[in-house]
Amino acid sequence: MTKPLFQKIDCLQLPVKDLEAALEFYHDKLGLEIVWRTDRAAGLRMADSDGELVLGVSENAPETDLTVESAEDAARRFVEAGGTVIRETRDIKIGKCVVVKDPWGNQLVLLDTTKGLLKTDTEGFVVE
Repeated sequence: MTKPLFQKIDCLQLPVKDLEAALEFYHDKLGLEIVWRTDRAAGLRMADSDGELVLGVSENAPETDLTVESAEDAARRFVEAGGTVIRETRDIKIGKCVVVKDPWGNQLVLLDTTKGLLKTDTEGFVVE
């Protein structure tokens, strides 16, 4: 049997125009825990998962990020299976990511955490 490429859903990213209003809605009113935040984005954890709902001040479309062991290896395997790379592998704070599209036009972000998870202060703000 072929080893599964995707390890888990890392996050669902949602664009918002006002981060504070979005945090009031998703954190204060819907009860999602703030795991990390910056001035323009925040990661919120769902109750039974370590996956995150990421709210970001952006005009981009919603985005699904999936964790893989290695973004570079995943991109190769995805293309061999019939998908395409639409944004080459690049460095991100926690590792590497690549944007791919399946044969039906679904766009996915495949990322690894080879650099480790974000570090935060006691209030959840990301520190370098």
